[in-house]
Amino acid sequence: MLSKIFSGAISGLSGVLIEVEVDIAAQGLPAFNIVGLPDKAVEEAKERVRAAIKNSGSDLPPKRITVNLAPADIPKEGPSFDLPMAVGILMASEQLPTKDLSDALFLGELSLDGSLRHTAGILPLTLLAKEKKLKKIFLPKTNSEEASVIPGIEIYPVENLLELFRHLSGVQEIKPGTPKKLSTLLDQATAEFDFAEIQGQESAKRALEVAAAGGHNILMRGLPGSGKTMLARAFPAILPELTEDEALEATKIYSITGNLLEGQSIIRHRPFRSPHHTISRNGLIGGGSRPMPGEISLAHRGVLFLDEFAEFPRHVLEALRQPMEDGVVTISRASGSVSYPAKFTLVAATNPCPCGYYGSDTKPCKCLPGQILRYQKKLSGPILDRIDIHIQVPPVKVEKLVARGKDAENSESIQNRVQKARNIGLKRFRGLRIKGNSEMSTKQVKEFCKLSEDCEKLLRQAVTSLGLSARSYYKVIKVGRTIADLGGEENIAPIHLSEALQYRPPQDDF
Repeated sequence: MLSKIFSGAISGLSGVLIEVEVDIAAQGLPAFNIVGLPDKAVEEAKERVRAAIKNSGSDLPPKRITVNLAPADIPKEGPSFDLPMAVGILMASEQLPTKDLSDALFLGELSLDGSLRHTAGILPLTLLAKEKKLKKIFLPKTNSEEASVIPGIEIYPVENLLELFRHLSGVQEIKPGTPKKLSTLLDQATAEFDFAEIQGQESAKRALEVAAAGGHNILMRGLPGSGKTMLARAFPAILPELTEDEALEATKIYSITGNLLEGQSIIRHRPFRSPHHTISRNGLIGGGSRPMPGEISLAHRGVLFLDEFAEFPRHVLEALRQPMEDGVVTISRASGSVSYPAKFTLVAATNPCPCGYYGSDTKPCKCLPGQILRYQKKLSGPILDRIDIHIQVPPVKVEKLVARGKDAENSESIQNRVQKARNIGLKRFRGLRIKGNSEMSTKQVKEFCKLSEDCEKLLRQAVTSLGLSARSYYKVIKVGRTIADLGGEENIAPIHLSEALQYRPPQDDF
């Protein structure tokens, strides 16, 4: 007898509808074959399904069982096909009553005792079910919170195969889960440090405020102990809240990589990723024989903090060029290519030299001139040109340390200004796929950033004196637009551009 069940596969960040066909033939030697480009995890499903059916009180018929995962030209990966295969076998062997399940999607990895394990990629597959106008989705109970944020589809949380058997037999019904409103789940990140705890560094705090409001990349240079890492660790607390669209984008990435915790429904606040400088290029950008997202995609709509920026291998940093420009990374392999979003805010921190004390007034630098030059040249001109804001973080004066930050502004009040500025931008870009000023294209800069004659005159002088590239020219205007938003100004003024120009690096950095 033949049965058909719907399941889904992941391709990039999207789901693909898969039809699981099960045929049980009386003729021929007993066998269990899976066809349709299965990977090793899908192939091994034979043993998991066999044991799960037996330990759930049913029988695996000693006949020729053929499972086809259609369409056959799409690679099938992962253990999420265990549950649909088991249900298909039970229906084809007539142990389950024949029912019309054409409106349902089945997903989940089986344990040998028949219970369902937490499975990666549930959110994009739930979105697939909604897109294909399916009414129900059966999935592991531990994944039900993740799927419940998608309205318009009934979520059936399943603990084990026996429970599902009873439900489909009409013996004991599984109650569908309660849908959750996405907006009520989002909250503000709690950072390791509060800006009020950081002594001095008012100019650096201002630069980070501008970076947070517009989503601008920022590079901090300074001596060891000046507070660069502490500033970066405090940065998440002043970021604007995630929008619902941004939260879904980020959660899809965490879902397919298996980084969502059991019972976690959504990424509640902007991601903050801080990889070590020994990370490989594939670890940062993404890749592998089975292409998976890297750190830049896990930081999508959040922050990628690269501490000790100049200690990263040059070839790893150079791989950041295209994602920083386009906000997407495409990984190509012989079997095909996949694209992952990578719209992150880069926060980088570096010392001026290997020993860290080049230019210090208190400690002598022990590096040779050639060492300093090689260290600084690890950061190429194209990478530096893609960073909107460059600042020096000086050592904290003793007066500031003694004051213990009595007059320092806390993160909450800074975040309120950042949120107001970001809301101005979201209103400006309504109807577009832009969430911050840093994402504007050249055409959009010309449309949304009208400049007065005084502003144009200032920029002409800056291009000549600072040697700005075309990219830097537009970055100055974008940063100026953000500074104007922070001040609640409708138009960009020369004072806004003057501050933006202060954040450009010296010419000798290139």
